[in-house]
Amino acid sequence: MKTFSFTGAQKIVFGNGSFAGLAERLAELKVSRPLVVLDGNLSGAGFGGKVADLMEKSKIDFVLYDQSVPEPPIELADEGTKLALKKQCNGVVGIGGGSAMDLAKAIAVLTANRGKAEDYLGLNRVPGPGLPKIMVPTTAGTGSEVTFTAVFIRKKLKKKEGMNSPYLYPELALLDPELTLTLPPHATATTGIDALCHAIESYTSISASPMSEMISLEAVGLISDNLRTAVHDGTNIEAREAMLLGSLYAGLGLANAGVTAVHSLSYPLGGKYGISHGLANTIMLPRVMAFNLPGAREKFVDIAEIMGEIVDELPTREAAYLAVEAVESLIEDCGVTTTLEELEIPEADFPELAKAAMTVARPLANNPCGMTLEEMVGIYQECYS
Repeated sequence: MKTFSFTGAQKIVFGNGSFAGLAERLAELKVSRPLVVLDGNLSGAGFGGKVADLMEKSKIDFVLYDQSVPEPPIELADEGTKLALKKQCNGVVGIGGGSAMDLAKAIAVLTANRGKAEDYLGLNRVPGPGLPKIMVPTTAGTGSEVTFTAVFIRKKLKKKEGMNSPYLYPELALLDPELTLTLPPHATATTGIDALCHAIESYTSISASPMSEMISLEAVGLISDNLRTAVHDGTNIEAREAMLLGSLYAGLGLANAGVTAVHSLSYPLGGKYGISHGLANTIMLPRVMAFNLPGAREKFVDIAEIMGEIVDELPTREAAYLAVEAVESLIEDCGVTTTLEELEIPEADFPELAKAAMTVARPLANNPCGMTLEEMVGIYQECYS
């Protein structure tokens, strides 16, 4: 057994109604004036008022920053930091999907360390701890509440880049399944497949450990058993609970084992064309799984089995390929089957996209099979139509 370590958020609180205890959690961290980074769509739907009521009841002086958008440009982190410094905030709360939480984590470290967000892009470039931070997911998707990454769009460069540092780990992840009940079906589907992607990639990553494998595989089971129900019966609280727990486990797996080539290939789609992270991963996942079968056949057999496929007495390769088919069926049943052609991504751009994907090096290093530039172009072509 190889030597391994396991890290994550300092504390995790999970349960229906747990968001109501936010003020108590802030007090535990000695945060008296938090900057609340809120997803702009949530704010527009009235969630900002819910946050305000909660804070006012507890007599907490807070500052609202509700400019978060999907696939956030890096400039938003600098803008939020200026607000936090101006208002002398001493903590950060991120509420929303991965974009809002990534933005909140970045603002927390920038407020304490100063500088610009672009100064800290890459691995371990944040010089010191940030403000105390609480992450509250409202989707069962990215797992950002327990990861050390914040991802942004650099519009001028037409690319996505990540800030990766242990200082980005939240002091508290506060997960309330009730906050996911109003998520629309399509968003439930794409964020759910994103979480499944994290689970499968971290399970098959060559950086996986016995501990991360256990958590990642359990995430595959929870998500595959409950995503269809969450999409088609969004008020089913049991399905929402299981999905948020699966997303949490997948995030822990991602944080400790990393992701693989799915993310390398999907990043350029977000950076150049603004394709949402969940949808880009959904398109890439089955084809990358099929490519990776020779390097992790036994693990793909495990995935097929936990997704409900009958693998007994089948040759290993056939049993492993059932995992690909199971994922394709889940994507189809959730109504998010699409192609790069339907998204109007030109075939002529595939070599450029592949070159950009090659620069997303850490996921490629985790991939169970080596991948050349030509093979990347081939995967984009397979996803075209």
